[in-house]
Amino acid sequence: MEKAVLYLRLSKEDIDKISEGDDSASIKNQRLLLTDYALKHDYQIVDVYSDDNESGLYDDRPDFERMIQDAKLGKFSIIIAKTQARFSRNMEHIERYLHHDFPILGIRFIGVTDGVDTADSSNKKARQINGLVNEWYCEDLSKNIRSAFKAKMKDGQYLGSSCPYGYIKDPTNHNHLIVDDYAADIVREIYKLYLQGIGKGRIGRILSDRGVLIPSLYKRNVQGINYHNANAKAETHLWSYQTIHQILNNQMYLGNMVQYRTTTLSYKDKTKKLRLPSEWIIVEGTHEPIISYAIFQRVQELQKIRTKEVNTEQKYTNIFSGLLYCADCNHTMNRNYTRKGVFCGFICSTYKRHGNKAGCRSHRVDYDALCDAVLESIKLEARKILSDKDVDELKKSRLISSREEKIENEIRILENECEKQKQYKQKTYEAYLDDLITMNEYKVYIKKYDTELSDTCKKIDKLYAEKQVTDSLDQKYKEWVNMFSDYINITELTRTVVIELIKRIDVYEDGNIKIHYRFKNPYESSK
Repeated sequence: MEKAVLYLRLSKEDIDKISEGDDSASIKNQRLLLTDYALKHDYQIVDVYSDDNESGLYDDRPDFERMIQDAKLGKFSIIIAKTQARFSRNMEHIERYLHHDFPILGIRFIGVTDGVDTADSSNKKARQINGLVNEWYCEDLSKNIRSAFKAKMKDGQYLGSSCPYGYIKDPTNHNHLIVDDYAADIVREIYKLYLQGIGKGRIGRILSDRGVLIPSLYKRNVQGINYHNANAKAETHLWSYQTIHQILNNQMYLGNMVQYRTTTLSYKDKTKKLRLPSEWIIVEGTHEPIISYAIFQRVQELQKIRTKEVNTEQKYTNIFSGLLYCADCNHTMNRNYTRKGVFCGFICSTYKRHGNKAGCRSHRVDYDALCDAVLESIKLEARKILSDKDVDELKKSRLISSREEKIENEIRILENECEKQKQYKQKTYEAYLDDLITMNEYKVYIKKYDTELSDTCKKIDKLYAEKQVTDSLDQKYKEWVNMFSDYINITELTRTVVIELIKRIDVYEDGNIKIHYRFKNPYESSK
């Protein structure tokens, strides 16, 4: 009695096609069909291999691989499947196994319902044609699935199997994300620590020392998700630099859906390839944000600047790193040391490297003096806000209100004028129809009204533009107040404060500085 094995396979596509009450393609019924066939032909069933939810395009299916290994060990001589497509939908695999490896191993393949039998050399062409048809089916199916997925992505539906750290799937809608409070707090803490000048590696060590689970372990151990990170080692349990980096650069935390970032080389190859950022599908405002846009942008800017500790006995952290520039040559300022090697401040990088030959003179600034000057400048800006609130705020508000009211009144008057001019045109036309005026008179009147109407419309457009400028100035003023109001009583300068408030600092030859703030009082700067 010949030894035979049964091979069963069911994929997602098959599950979708099985209607209620019809499980003819199910694993259970495949097994019944193949067992009945083996018994009728007096084959001894020595094993059953079953792959559930596996595509027929790939040969890295768990039980398929086990079956091939057993075949090489000579444990059986016949493989029985429902059809050739159950065995594989990949033409390359059909040729490799059915027409090359199996004949060498002395193994016969039988497809019960489609009549495939490698013992019959006359149906080889039929097997090859079936292989092509099955592969074409997979190619068309892949295109249709990709097209459907892309449409859902453009609609802002989340299609990932695992959510970004900080989110979970909405129980009522698995294509929508909701905030996971615990993980979201960790994400916010990471952003906060980074803005305080703490590096990515050190942030990872802080979280690891506290025993905070890394995202992959949190998903498996806490959320109960069958999650696997292909880039992580099995023993990994520490927060890495790369994990922190990915969190600090993930737009998903802004409430934007970012998908279509990777693609596969082909429908037969599962190797993933990164797409260009311009090809990503980004839909804004699809879920609740964890990080504000202002904080996210500040982090992006900060990542372009490297902060280093100065290696001296006093251990300064350069809170101005990446912000100091020579006012004349526009190059960055480098750290400056005394002859004893003690850090004392900054010097123009051009002068430091080339001396007077480069055409730039020795721009220097003392570190402590710089800190004092910047701190005093921030206090001054803050005191301006305090002064506005205590003395001038009401006056300014009245001025803005009066200006806006005046513009709105002028717009209303001009819009009424437009309506009158339109009515005059209509009455002129009616007068012409009633023979009260001649054609030449009609043309003269109409030309006059059209000119007046055009002039009035231009005036209205100009007033709307002026109103928009006024609204914009008021918004910028509020941003300036909100930014500096927290620093009215500031006593210590930190990296966080500097990055939050300052774009750059220019250093002049005499040691004086000019601070370019991110936010300015628009009413003061426009004077």
